[in-house]
Amino acid sequence: MPFLPARRRALLGALAALPALPFAAVSAPDRPRTGRPAPEAARYADHPAAMAFADAVAAAHGLDAGLLRRQIGQARRIDSVRRLIMPPPAGVAKNWAAYRARFIEPQRVQAGLAFWRSHERWLELAEERWGVPPEIVVSIVGIETFYGRVMGNFRVIDALATLAFDFPTGRRDRSAFFRSELEELFVLAQREGSDPLAVKGSYAGAMGLPQFMPSSVNRYAVDFDGDGHIDLHANAADVVGSVAHYLAAFGWQRDMPTHYGVAVPVDTSDRAALLAPDILPTFSAAQFAERGAQLDPAGQAHVGPMALVELQNGALAPSYVAGTQNFYTVTRYNWSSYYAMAVIDLAAALRRGR
Repeated sequence: MPFLPARRRALLGALAALPALPFAAVSAPDRPRTGRPAPEAARYADHPAAMAFADAVAAAHGLDAGLLRRQIGQARRIDSVRRLIMPPPAGVAKNWAAYRARFIEPQRVQAGLAFWRSHERWLELAEERWGVPPEIVVSIVGIETFYGRVMGNFRVIDALATLAFDFPTGRRDRSAFFRSELEELFVLAQREGSDPLAVKGSYAGAMGLPQFMPSSVNRYAVDFDGDGHIDLHANAADVVGSVAHYLAAFGWQRDMPTHYGVAVPVDTSDRAALLAPDILPTFSAAQFAERGAQLDPAGQAHVGPMALVELQNGALAPSYVAGTQNFYTVTRYNWSSYYAMAVIDLAAALRRGR
């Protein structure tokens, strides 16, 4: 999802380190483990910083300050959100094979093929306009929310207010980011005529089938079917168009492969030099060869920079690919090479299924 790069990198690293679990086991929000109802969460009606924020947002965007105060005042502090935003435990080795197995599995592939069949027209129009292949768009929706099955059950205003005004200690403070996203939620609600108290999403405030943060909805989501509204929860046309537009905005190149096969250099210093820029495409095919990396024939003919991408496999040897600009673009949706490779592999499985 196009949001929260630091948290998502940490979360995906933790997922890559765990044995394969059912998707719902990873995604399910915290629930009380007893038969007793959870205690009423504290509201932000008497929170001075939240009320000052409401006044500032109202002044900046010409909104009704009293209405914003009442709306933010109804937001609740959710302690499970504060726990979920924390970094995962350190010290567990990442495992690409285990991470991949979570997403490239028969049920998700079949659901993806059904989504593709149902919305083929919009996928073809999106490819025509932005050059993003249908299987990439379908794959992202599948990995983000299993085609709408797991979109998050937190009120977005609660999640964002909690992280804006009660961000937990023990990690880098990102409360300013979440205050900005809360502001974007009210801008979005004003434009769409929607109720900001009614929107559900993830613990970090991501929404809809593609899990866009409010700022990404405002900047990159499109009304692809021209009905006058953007709906990422129930309108597949808008979902397809928005994902494709987002990738195009971040540099997707029409007809460019995402990656090539590569044998890494034997010399550890050459390998380290190629890995130093991480996933940022930096080296030409000739520079790969100069460092002793052997690209496959298609990679040797590639025009443009590439990155040597390492995917760790626990105690086994890592896997490597040479990532192009399009590989890097997928990581702009979620800043993780594991995520990008999972998107690409699921997309390949979907294309084979067609």
